Amino acid sequence: MKFVVLTIFPEMINPFLENGMLRLAVERGLIDARALNIRDYADGKHKETDDKPYGGGCGMVMKPEPLSRAIGAASEIAPTAKRILLTPQGRPFDQAMAHEFSATDGLIFICGRYEGVDERICQGMVDEEVSIGDYVMTGGELAAMVIIDAVTRLLPGVLGGDESAEKDSFSGGLLEHAHYTRPSIFGGESVPDVLMSGNHAKIERWRRETSLIRTFLKRPDLLEQRSFSREEKHVLTEWCRRIEELVG
Repeated sequence: MKFVVLTIFPEMINPFLENGMLRLAVERGLIDARALNIRDYADGKHKETDDKPYGGGCGMVMKPEPLSRAIGAASEIAPTAKRILLTPQGRPFDQAMAHEFSATDGLIFICGRYEGVDERICQGMVDEEVSIGDYVMTGGELAAMVIIDAVTRLLPGVLGGDESAEKDSFSGGLLEHAHYTRPSIFGGESVPDVLMSGNHAKIERWRRETSLIRTFLKRPDLLEQRSFSREEKHVLTEWCRRIEELVG
């Protein structure tokens, strides 16, 4: 899979690609990831990529010419890649979108700066606008890195275990279950006995139940539109019975 990040600060992207999971994915040939400097496609001595907005107002707007050329260069590297403009106005990024993007041949990220990019770029050279949250940052670079990380870990062979990504939070519509490691006692708290029992069926039931509990306590909104399995309904019914006993 190919990732191309268009930015005026490639030095922000390169260290990200040279560490951890991303570095291993590059070394194994599972992804091809690079940053292109938009300034390399700008005219003039100063390689300007921004200008004052027509109609007045504060701030600067990214010019269409260098952006257009940079997008063209990125499309030569990844001809079938989806062109993504990172903007607070875009479709909210979530785990479902990460899976959607992981099934594509590649992604080209257009990282805006200043007040945004010339609207003619948005209308003619962008396949989709994407946001990573309802807040404003100084540029799209961090958003590009967030999406690259979330998508890459879904690609076959990237994570250590084949089921690692499938069991992550949000993959099944729930938060992930609680985790414990050595030592068995820390701060006066012990690891739940079931996890040291060796009974894999009981361990799996415990993990499903703690996943439901954590989702209910931390992100109840995720349960509002959920279709519960028979086992999940049994767990919820048992909770109701216990709560009634406590308050009864």
